[in-house]
Parts: sequence; C-alpha cells; structure tokens
Amino acid sequence: MSLTFPVSLHLGAAISAVLIGPFALWTRLGRTVRPRWHRAFGYAWLTCMIITVLSALFIHSHELPNVGGFSPLHLLVPLTGFALYRAITAALRGDIIQHRRTMQGTYISACLVAGLFTLLPSRYLGQLVWGQWLGWG
Repeated sequence: MSLTFPVSLHLGAAISAVLIGPFALWTRLGRTVRPRWHRAFGYAWLTCMIITVLSALFIHSHELPNVGGFSPLHLLVPLTGFALYRAITAALRGDIIQHRRTMQGTYISACLVAGLFTLLPSRYLGQLVWGQWLGWG
C-alpha cells in the first residue's frame, strides 16, 4: 500500500480528529462552560470524522482477508457512522447525557484505539512511522 490520495485524506482527517477531539470534549467540562467553543470544535471534529469514515471506503487492502477489497477493518465504517448519527440526534433531542457518552465513546474507540492499532509495527503506517521516519524498525 502506498500513500495515495484516499490514504492521505484519511490520514489527515484522522490525525485532525485526534487533535481536535479533546478540545471539543474539554470545553464542556470544568467550571467554565464554553458552548460556542464546544460547538465550533464539535463541528470541526464531526467534519473530520465524516471525511475519515468516507475516505476509508476508498482504501483497499489485499493483505488482510477481504471481500471485494473490503477487509474486516471496514466494519468500523458503519459502526462509526452510526455512532456519529446517534450522537447528533441525541444532541438535537436535547439528550445531552446520551450525546456526551456517545461522543466520548466514539472518540476513545474510533480515534484512540483504532489509531493505536494503526501504528502497530506490522501495519503500513506503523512501518512508516517507526521504521522510515524514526528509524526504529
């Protein structure tokens, strides 16, 4: 696999989501609530996540077992899409507790956990980061 346009788009949006996510979550915590900042960072994070999910549909790996180029990793696409839909509809209904739980869970699972698995030394980005960029592999 090489750094094609869909991979670059996916990588850029995913890294942006990882970096923006804490700001969206933390602007609603603590003594001072900043709803404008929360919405601004939240919309930016949601946009990055939608780009990440949609760009994943154009990334095909033939190294893993797959059907038509879609590997088991592509199961994360509908799961993440559904979680984003669920969180937005909860916010629109005014169910802030459900919105918060869904967004926190989506950030942890789709950004942090999936990101850590992406950086395993056996994966393409893991080889790129650990081997080529840092020279550790």
